[in-house]
Amino acid sequence: MLITEILERNARMYGNEIALIERDPEKGIRKTMTWKEFDDQANKFANALIEKGIQKGDKVIHLMMNCLEWLPAYFGILRTGAWAVPLNFRFSSEDILYCAKIAEAKAMIYGEQFTERVDAILDDLESIETYFFVGETTPSNAENFKAVLADGKAAPVKADLHYEDEAGLYFTSGTTGQPKPILLTHKNLESACITENRHHLQEHEDNFLLIPPLYHTGAKMHWFGNFIVGAPAVILKGIKPQWILEAVSEEKVTIVWLLVPWAQDILIAIENGDVSLDDYTLDQWRLMHIGAQPVPPALIKQWKKVFPNQDYDTDYGLSESTGPGCVHLGMGNEHKVGAIGIPGFDWETRVTDLDRKPVQQGQPGELMIKGPGVMKEYYKNPEATARTLFDGWLLTGDIAREDEDGFIWLVDRKKDVIITGGENIFPVEIEDFLHEHPAISDAAVIGIPDERLGEIVAAIVQLKAGKTLSEEAFFEFCEKLPRYKRPRKVFFDNVPRNPTGKIEKPKLRKQYAGMKESFKI
Repeated sequence: MLITEILERNARMYGNEIALIERDPEKGIRKTMTWKEFDDQANKFANALIEKGIQKGDKVIHLMMNCLEWLPAYFGILRTGAWAVPLNFRFSSEDILYCAKIAEAKAMIYGEQFTERVDAILDDLESIETYFFVGETTPSNAENFKAVLADGKAAPVKADLHYEDEAGLYFTSGTTGQPKPILLTHKNLESACITENRHHLQEHEDNFLLIPPLYHTGAKMHWFGNFIVGAPAVILKGIKPQWILEAVSEEKVTIVWLLVPWAQDILIAIENGDVSLDDYTLDQWRLMHIGAQPVPPALIKQWKKVFPNQDYDTDYGLSESTGPGCVHLGMGNEHKVGAIGIPGFDWETRVTDLDRKPVQQGQPGELMIKGPGVMKEYYKNPEATARTLFDGWLLTGDIAREDEDGFIWLVDRKKDVIITGGENIFPVEIEDFLHEHPAISDAAVIGIPDERLGEIVAAIVQLKAGKTLSEEAFFEFCEKLPRYKRPRKVFFDNVPRNPTGKIEKPKLRKQYAGMKESFKI
């Protein structure tokens, strides 16, 4: 079933039930939307796009912060047969222009937070003929989305859609150069619904807390597990531990997907007494899962001490695999915390050498995946597509190893491997070790140039609030590591992460080593 059809079915079966809840703790605002309202709004926006000449195969830029309007707009685009092109809310004007030109977009819907960025490039957005605006003060070039919903036609749109049709153009975050456009099909999107639901067993009574940015496949595709069974979700605008716990308690949330820093912040807030679990109703919270980045085992061990009755899962995925789920730890496998897990439902994995041949079990190699979520291509980039897709398999760019039980352990990103004195060092291993120090909140490891060894290991260490750690004490702690893996330099600073939680290592290399993005393998 196409995801546009799933929405239509949910409206028929659960029309008056709550589908989405938006919470803005900073403003004290709570808004809700039923499945019928969700479906109607998607139809109204689809009809408005069609009236503006949008047809099957056209591209519509979607540039909004998380809000109640985000998903109806997305589904409205899909219902016309056009491609939804969600953009990173951190993109600059130049990034937005670049993506719009690659997509040859014909329309754009954007939020009020992006007015200045869009205004700066209006004259250069030559292919875009129609603008819709989500906000109060509508620019002269755009139509107001709220007016579309007030006056629009909710009649169902019957576009001729098929599973193999293109549905979404997702641009990578751009942390390693210009964003790459990833083309996903309707079949890809449906597969994410099924995979996520099989992994976490969502039922109609579950409630999912949605915090990460919706433009990213991770957040939306985890929500898909609730969506496919008509279960509600809470869109939380804010990441403070108190706000997260309040949302879980007051909305009776059962499933929460967190990024590593947010889970760390919750544990620190509990440890420091900034929040008390006695103030919240959390018994119904059955699952916490994490993805989008390497997960320090020490973090999960501590989480399980604080929340012993919760299930835990690690999710591994890429935008190129339609988000999470191609590999996952699996609920009940906490004894393997640290691994990314086993192949997801309907997925296969291989760990291969540079010739794409399987390596011996236990040896590191590049992780390849195959399954229903593998992207169609990098749009307009056949060279990159040929380097990444091979006989139905996707090369992930991640170095991994498989243990004797078939669990896959992520070693590091291929491009992040540090070569020092001829030895390959995988930063994630050292970062996991550093997270075990009680004063360290976050850590990043990079290689910086060295005349004798080629590169040496440097650590950027972010301390917990109120904690201190001297260089001498840091290096003494690191003596537990093999000598060649020990950091030679340490910088005490904040660890920058992008909206999906990944460490922005190019920024750190530029700041601390004067290096541009390196490609060593």
